[in-house]
Amino acid sequence: MTFKRPKLNFWQIWHMNFGFFGIQFSFGLQQSNMSAIYKYLGADEASLPMLWLAGPITGLIIQPIIGAISDGTWSPKFGRRKPFFLIGAVISSIALIAMPFSSSLWMAASLLWILDASNNIAMEPYRAFVADKLVSEQHSLGFLMQSFFTGLGITLANFTPAILVALGLFAFTDKMSNGIPVYTYWAFFIGAVAAIGSVLISVLTTKEYPPTEQELEVMKREKEKGNVVFRTFNDITKAFKTMPQTMRQLIPMMFFTWYAMFCYWEYITSTLSISIFHTSDSTSDGFSKAQLLTGNLNGTYNIICFMVAFALVPLAYKIGAKGVHFIALTLGGLGLLAIPYLNNTDVLFHIYNPFGTSIQISTIYLYSFGLGISWASMMSMPYQLLAGSIPKEKRGVYMGIFNMFIVIPMALQIVTMQFFVYDLLGKNPINVIRLAGLFLIIGALLTLFIKVKHQNKV
Repeated sequence: MTFKRPKLNFWQIWHMNFGFFGIQFSFGLQQSNMSAIYKYLGADEASLPMLWLAGPITGLIIQPIIGAISDGTWSPKFGRRKPFFLIGAVISSIALIAMPFSSSLWMAASLLWILDASNNIAMEPYRAFVADKLVSEQHSLGFLMQSFFTGLGITLANFTPAILVALGLFAFTDKMSNGIPVYTYWAFFIGAVAAIGSVLISVLTTKEYPPTEQELEVMKREKEKGNVVFRTFNDITKAFKTMPQTMRQLIPMMFFTWYAMFCYWEYITSTLSISIFHTSDSTSDGFSKAQLLTGNLNGTYNIICFMVAFALVPLAYKIGAKGVHFIALTLGGLGLLAIPYLNNTDVLFHIYNPFGTSIQISTIYLYSFGLGISWASMMSMPYQLLAGSIPKEKRGVYMGIFNMFIVIPMALQIVTMQFFVYDLLGKNPINVIRLAGLFLIIGALLTLFIKVKHQNKV
């Protein structure tokens, strides 16, 4: 007999997704600080892409394997997906604490490798967890709740270094012996606490549905076919061969989108350092200010992300996930193209506080609004398009394979940027950001060609 899942209320969906906050806090620290950490340790601009290679390669290997293993896992005590969240969060916390103590480029790159592996161990089963728990009508809310926590987690991660400086706890000139700012260490320590703490809340407050007798019988037969390595490889191979049409059509859009985002994360600090503070010297105060500004700007686009995440739910019902994603990616692309024409001196508006003073918001923050809407959609709409088209008993492996279409563009971006594209763009970080904006718009156009076919209705 097929188990009919009940609809969950808002707070149940909130609690089950809260662990995503800590996972994304960790990702946010990487996005805003890794290029700066590498430069503090002596890296030059041309070598930055290769030093980021750990993330995509780790994801390429880990995501489908963990997804496939979680599909065949069930423990009456620990569940199906939850053990992976917890293991990933523990390893991630250890890597976050160790990262600021890196004494060399290779130590930092190795720790990034471990950090990305642990985040992927946690995150891919989390995507399948949402699809497992929610009926199809609630997929939009479930994945957009993840967008909300993505935005919230990365926002706080991005703002944490600037907050620590603004509160007077540290000066931006306070450095550790390896040249990395002291505020960076404390931001990563806070991220470690957030990672393990938020995942524990989700694990302790949310129960997984046990498999039906039929599903348990299928798991038993699968285990009889061989050891876990053989079964996992076989599941991944079969899933590739039987990939749904909707999933195949998502690949070109995913390529341009994630190639663009990796360009942005790698080169936004260098771009701001050159375009606003007029220096490319990583030992200068201008570069340190660019690092803090990067956190503020990334924090702003993630504020926009979690503010608009729930607003996208009714819009997705009205014009469809495709329409939402097209508009969002277009706005993000236009925002990135505008960066070279914005600055940190012209005031866009003031935010007044009860003390009679105000915070000046400069024009450079304009692009964060478009990118924030784009990011909210990227964290939800493709997964909504995918979730209804894949067989429910193989959600883990398909979510893992789907996320290969995130990491493969990243890996290709690193190789091409290192050996070809960076030189072609005049070795100018600003031109890399322009390329990112163009690619987001191309991704938006490719979204319009996706045909949605639903396989699951429960």
